Amino acid sequence: MHTNNSKNEKILKEEKMPFEDSSLADEIELEETQSNTEELEEAEIVEEVEPIELLESEKEKDMNKKMKKLQEENTKLENEIIDFKDKFLRTMAEYENFRKRTVKEKEGIYTDACTDVLKEVLPVLDNLERALSVEGCGEDLRTGVEMTVRQFNDAFSKLGVEELPPEGEFDPNFHNAVMHIEDEQYGTNQIVEVFQKGYKRANKVLRHSMVKVAN
Repeated sequence: MHTNNSKNEKILKEEKMPFEDSSLADEIELEETQSNTEELEEAEIVEEVEPIELLESEKEKDMNKKMKKLQEENTKLENEIIDFKDKFLRTMAEYENFRKRTVKEKEGIYTDACTDVLKEVLPVLDNLERALSVEGCGEDLRTGVEMTVRQFNDAFSKLGVEELPPEGEFDPNFHNAVMHIEDEQYGTNQIVEVFQKGYKRANKVLRHSMVKVAN
C-alpha cells in the first residue's frame, strides 16, 4: 500500500508541474506586456513633451525678438525726442533774437521818421519866430505868415502828406461831420464848409476833415 501511495504522489507531482510552469509563464508574459505598455506610454509622453518644449522655446525666441524690436524703437523715439528738444530750444533762441532785433529796428525806424519830419518842420518854426520878432506893419506880418504857410506845404509835399479834398460828397472814411443843415441849393450829403482841414499820407488818414454837411 505504501508503495502505491508513493507512486500516486509522484504521478500527482508530475501532473501538477505543467500547471505551475504555465502560471509562471503567464506571469512573465503579463510582466513583459506591462513593461512594453509602460515603455510605449513613456515614449508617447516623451513625444508629447518634446513638441511642448519646442513650442515654448519658439515662443521665448519670438518674445525676445519682440522685446529687442521694442527696445530699438524706444531708443529711436528717445533720440527723436532729444533732436526735437534741441530744435525747439534753437528755434526759441532764434525767435528771441528776432524779437529783440525787431524791437530795436522799430525803434530805429520811428526815430528816423521823426528825424525826417523835424528836419522839414523846424525851418518853418524858425520863420514863425522871425516873423514874430520883426517890427512892422500888418501887411509885412501877413506876408511873412503866407511865406511860412507855403513853406509848411512844401515840407508836407516832401514828406508825402496831402490835404483831403475840402469839397464834394461826404465820406465817413475822410470826413467828420460836426454840423448838418437843410438847404435846397446843395445836393444830398454835400460838404458845405470845412472847419478843420484833414490830411493823409499814402492810404493812411492822418486827420479827418471837420465839415458841415447839407441835406
